[in-house]
Amino acid sequence: MTLKLYNSLMRTKDIFEPINKGRVGVYVCGPTVYGHAHLGHAKSYVSFDVLIRYLRYLGYSVTYVQNITDVGHLTDNADEGEDKIEKEAKKEKKHPMAIAEYYTKSYFDDMDKLNCTRPDISPRATGHITEQIDLVKKLLEKGYAYEANGSVYFDISKFKDYGKLSGRNVEEMRTAVCANVSSDKRNPVDFALWKKAEKNHIMQWPSPWGMGYPGWHLECSVMSTKYLGQPFDIHGGGLENQFPHHDCEIAQAEAANQKQFVKFWLHNNMVTVEGQKMGKSLNNFINLKQLFSGSHQKLTRKYSPLAVRQLILNSHYRSPLDFSDAALYAAQSGYEKINDIVKNLRKQIKTAPEGDIDKETNKKLEEIKNKFEDAMNNDLNTAIALSTIFDLTRLTAKLLKENAAQNTLKEVDDLFTRLASNVLGIIKEDYGQTSDADEKILNDVIEILVEQRKIARKQNDFKTADNIRNKLSRAGIILEDKPDGTKWRKK
Repeated sequence: MTLKLYNSLMRTKDIFEPINKGRVGVYVCGPTVYGHAHLGHAKSYVSFDVLIRYLRYLGYSVTYVQNITDVGHLTDNADEGEDKIEKEAKKEKKHPMAIAEYYTKSYFDDMDKLNCTRPDISPRATGHITEQIDLVKKLLEKGYAYEANGSVYFDISKFKDYGKLSGRNVEEMRTAVCANVSSDKRNPVDFALWKKAEKNHIMQWPSPWGMGYPGWHLECSVMSTKYLGQPFDIHGGGLENQFPHHDCEIAQAEAANQKQFVKFWLHNNMVTVEGQKMGKSLNNFINLKQLFSGSHQKLTRKYSPLAVRQLILNSHYRSPLDFSDAALYAAQSGYEKINDIVKNLRKQIKTAPEGDIDKETNKKLEEIKNKFEDAMNNDLNTAIALSTIFDLTRLTAKLLKENAAQNTLKEVDDLFTRLASNVLGIIKEDYGQTSDADEKILNDVIEILVEQRKIARKQNDFKTADNIRNKLSRAGIILEDKPDGTKWRKK
């Protein structure tokens, strides 16, 4: 079993081997917490969640670090403009840390709904100011940085490998930076390690260079190496962060310690809306709360968070995902098929006849598992891996119809758990786990509603009868009117 991952640094798909046998350190750039998470965030964090889950499936002990940026990320994503959190704080008339706290909670609430594994460590930039100042001092001592009017900048001319991740040369970088860059810089493409705070800047700390705050890029270099060491195995993030963010991280860490920063760089592609990148700055984003509630104008209904997760897994993490309501609707339908078959499987296990697993089914389960692992080992090809879950769904439907033996169904359920639940995260463990008492109560309530509908129809109150049918349908209960009476079934 050989896992291959596309290493953005080498621009090749390479065999993954951890630095320390059996142990993997992963750092993923977390959100800047000044607004609710949107579908673009979901694509990134679901993609890396699957990476973490699969590494653990392979037997590795994984330390997963994902930071919270609560200071220093400026509105032009480089060294100019307002702090994004301070800007939102002024808009909402709150303290910046109140904004950070509120949207951090919102972010984790949304990630929990998407069934994303919580990081082992979620460090905050504001909690690591001392370490960031220490790194700036080190870079000054080594001659890679210079102070200018209370700010400190990294001199890219001193680091010959600058840009090796993005592949950009210095001239390309010059055209990428804003025209109104700080006049304190020796070179327009030098980047800030520490920024002087103006009097009206709320988020600021004392330093050897005066009151200020850390540069956005500095934060990730410090927090990743503090908890994972240097070098560490995998650094993940969005494709849009290759330049300047990740190029700057590499320069700082490698200049300070004279050794490789990260072994593997993984980058997920973006979500688009009608071919244009989805993002807050473009005002074309759909936040996750709107997706889950169906409250956005582009949506025709609300969507299950796990259906949103399934939509993301339908595409490769390195491919763009173009959003549409139709695509989400299809993902919801696919999710419901898997969900229903697992519920029915777990219900039927309780009453299935005893007996050993048959050899033919065992062979098919092994084939599905192997196809799944082949797909995941090929740079986390979740689209093919997901197709194997539908193969398993079809096999399960056949076995349920044939009233297969209990041990056969248990083996099928075990494979659903290992692949669809533990790795892809699209099945929750409590599916089909309602108690017999809860099941009886639910059945009794449905029978009462069916009886109420029957009475309404006899009284020609078709509006009430249709209302009961529609509400039951939205709850996942289908009514079928037959000559011998109304029967009901779960979707």
